[in-house]
Amino acid sequence: MIDRVGAVAVEALEPESRDAGVAAHYGDPMREQRTLATAVGLVDRSHRGVVAVPGPERAGWLHSITTQHLADLRAGQGTELLVLSPNGHVEHHAQVAEDGTTTWLDTEPGAAGELLTFLEKMRFLTRVEPRDATAELAVLTLVGPRAAEVVPDLKEPEVRAVPGPKFAAGSVPATPTTVYDVRVLPEGGFARRGHLGIDLLVPRGSVDDVVERLGVPLAGLWAYEAMRVAARVPRLGLETDHRTIPAEIDLLAPAVHLDKGCYRGQETVARVHNLGRPPRRLVLLHLDGVATDQPPAPGTAVTREDGRAVGYVGTALRHFELGMVALAVVKRNVPDDAVLRIGESVAAIDLE
Repeated sequence: MIDRVGAVAVEALEPESRDAGVAAHYGDPMREQRTLATAVGLVDRSHRGVVAVPGPERAGWLHSITTQHLADLRAGQGTELLVLSPNGHVEHHAQVAEDGTTTWLDTEPGAAGELLTFLEKMRFLTRVEPRDATAELAVLTLVGPRAAEVVPDLKEPEVRAVPGPKFAAGSVPATPTTVYDVRVLPEGGFARRGHLGIDLLVPRGSVDDVVERLGVPLAGLWAYEAMRVAARVPRLGLETDHRTIPAEIDLLAPAVHLDKGCYRGQETVARVHNLGRPPRRLVLLHLDGVATDQPPAPGTAVTREDGRAVGYVGTALRHFELGMVALAVVKRNVPDDAVLRIGESVAAIDLE
């Protein structure tokens, strides 16, 4: 919706951003943040990749090659899943929706092709026909405490608590660890109520009709990212690197079933969970905002006062209430009260 009045495209402000193709804001980023925090706004996330997986064996097949329990996924349900490397490192993170004939996976911008390549390599003789559906469906997201008034009758997400280390086999229910409610929309596509809002996956030709029917104020991606950071929700490629394992960035609860059959990377997941000490952790940092008013770039080192690197910045931004904040991944042994530095700024871990 970068053709709307007041829209400023992400690439006009951040030429190298992975989020090119959608609006960063519509003229007032702080006001748009406040709208998402206190009321409801509609965010264009149509740059996300979408993969469709039709076929009669899709549920069991996806169950066998991903981290989530999908064997009995039913129409009208959604969840999250990960694809891991053989060593248990996170390669893909996808939101899931099942409509009864197709399982839809939406993922990071530009990642649909790589995810599809992986799926095609794992097909063997399975009756599934995965395809890149990014050109078919656009992702829009309603965010805010009044989102459920705009698309009513969607149940709140169900997220199961992560079991403790060395839990008894069979004690975890054989269902997805997270269940999102999904229903069909009048224009086609569907709505899925997730952790950060209600995602609308709609035919690209119907986007303008959906926007007009909803009649909700537009908010840019910058405002959405501020809500995500404040909620400590990681994003693949920003709060992850080539060594990231699920337990480091709090993806066990939403996306990993710890008591299902073997899948690629499962041994690492089980070992780290049973030992209980992943090497790194995801934290929200408060930056002093005195030395500079520019958020640090993704990948900027987080250091101790003596200059030793202890982690890196994923997403940093200015929040309308919290001020300058950053999601970062730091070593597990960094104390909660440690004085940290990011470039010229002093940073402290948010303990709430």
